[in-house]
Formats: sequence, structure tokens, C-alpha cells
Amino acid sequence: MGVMRSTGRKRFLSRRGLMVGLMAAPLLDACAPTVVPAGPTVRTPILQEDALVSADGERLPVRHWPAEGKAARATILGLHGFGDYSAAFEEPAKAWSAAGIETWAWDQRGFGASPHRGRWAGSETMVADLRAMVALLRARNPERKLIAVGESMGATLLIVALGEPNGNSLALDGVVLAAPAARTRQSFGSVASGAFEVLAHLVPWLPVGPTSIDFHPSDNTEMLRKVARDPLMLTNPRTDQVYGLVNLMDEAWEAAPRVHRPALVLYGLGDGVVPRGPARALVERLPADAKPRIALYQNGYHMLFRDMAGAVVTSDVVAWVNNPDAGLPSGADRGPVSAQRPS
Repeated sequence: MGVMRSTGRKRFLSRRGLMVGLMAAPLLDACAPTVVPAGPTVRTPILQEDALVSADGERLPVRHWPAEGKAARATILGLHGFGDYSAAFEEPAKAWSAAGIETWAWDQRGFGASPHRGRWAGSETMVADLRAMVALLRARNPERKLIAVGESMGATLLIVALGEPNGNSLALDGVVLAAPAARTRQSFGSVASGAFEVLAHLVPWLPVGPTSIDFHPSDNTEMLRKVARDPLMLTNPRTDQVYGLVNLMDEAWEAAPRVHRPALVLYGLGDGVVPRGPARALVERLPADAKPRIALYQNGYHMLFRDMAGAVVTSDVVAWVNNPDAGLPSGADRGPVSAQRPS
């Protein structure tokens, strides 16, 4: 695998941030954030039951939850969030399976049990893997509805992929954007952005400490304890991996007006990871033809599908997949709802 230097230094969004970077320029050349992209193409990608074998020959772990007892009427492709991996869809996939919807998810590069764990692969490589998964699932069932469900970073990656010049060729019938990661440099402010720029160039290897799991991402305490003990969760990412995520969020901001797919946006008003302001600003950039349907959960958090009321959110996804034009059963698309966990 090759190692490329990140070009994110060019992304300063304010004069004050630029001044911080210019003052530190002699130091920034000493080190830089790195990206570990895919290697050269050596084969045609294939999808196995437990792995996506990518174009560069790497095996990316895959999880598959078939529809229960019947032929699936739709397929969901899950994209996990930062620090997480494909097991993030374990609980919702069970409900989707019972509703006749199969689910596939994979460990994105740098996460879970994928190659180069703890290193950022770059948006170009991540989008290429997404494209491979979509093309392979579409080839398996050309007539079946195919919906991508992105959680946090996964939602942001979907926006970037669909907003590319060839985004219309991505064979998805719709997308679900759950708690989309929307913390652009602009939302952080010039001083914080400039300081992080310097930090990412001076000590790109420095662990930045806990991930979003420590920002009250859910009210499901038992689930959080389990996740905290999971060795495949990335709990101390490198600074340059977080830097890559920030670059991805900036790219999503630019790409959002070019997303031309039906979109269901899920957001918990108790989300302590992605504040309401940046999340609202990103969603407002989606074009009208995406028909964005916004569902707000009064007692929802960042890990919406795994919250105590996650079953309500999961059921809303089923309803939207079956009929994007109908109202959601929870009523969250008509105003914030206080979803209670089913007894």
C-alpha cells in the first residue's frame, strides 16, 4: 500500500485560521497527516458472504443479515460511523430482517477488522469501496430496491459519493442519513480550526483520546458498556485519522446540493456529538428533488438505532423503505416525538 500526504492544509475557511497556518508553516513541513489509500487495481471486486474483496485485493470484512423466511423485498446497505464497524447494524438488521429486508454492511478501511486499522484511507478510496458494494449488490438483484443507510460518518460518505460528478451512476434508490456527521471547519470556528490544523501537522500520530462514545451518544447504558469492551471499536484514533474525518465533512458540505436521491434524515434532539446547528445547515443544502424527509426524535441521541427507543427509529426506516411518500409511523417527520421503548 502507498502512503500519500493529505492536502487538507488548503482547506482553511477563514483569514484567522489561515494566519495561524501561515505562522506555523515552517513547522508544518516537518510532518503531515497521512492517508493510506487503496493499492493498484489487481482484480475485479467480488462480494463473498463474509468479505468484500476489493479491486486492490484487500479483504474487507462483511456482515450479512438475510430476510427471514421469505425472499427479501428490499436490500439495505449499512455504512457505520467513525470508530465503529459493521456490527453497528446488528440490532436494526434483526428488525429489518423480520420485515422482509436483508442487510449488508462492511468494515470500512481503517476500522473494525479491516486492513490498516487506525489509519485514514481517504475519501477517494472509501467512495470506491462504497461503489463496489453498491454495484455488486445491484448485480445480485437488479430489480430489488436498494437503500443505503449511513450512520454519522457513513451518512457523510454517502453525501460525498452522491455529490460527485458521476454520483448519478451510483445505483441506489434512496438513502437514510442517520445523525450525519456535519462538523465542518466552518462550524468549529477559525481559531479551533487553525489550532487543529497545526496539531494535525505537528503530531499526526498523537491519539486524540476517546471517540464519540464518551459524549453521551446514547441512553442505552448496557449497550455502551458492551461497545466499550469491544476490541474492534476504535477508541483512541490518531489525530490524522480525525483530520481525515474533518476533511470528509467539509467535502460533504460542498457535495450536499448535488445529492439527487430520495433521502430520509434521522436526528435525535439529544445528540451531543453533532449539534443541531451544523446538522440543520447541512440538511438544508440538500436539493428539493431529494425530497428530504426529516425525522426528529425528542429523546434520541447519536446512536439512534441502538438507543433505548431504537426500535421506533428502525420501524420508521422500514416504513420509508416500503413507501417513501407515506408518513412515518412514529410521526417524527411531522414534529419531534418522544419515542418510548416498546414494552
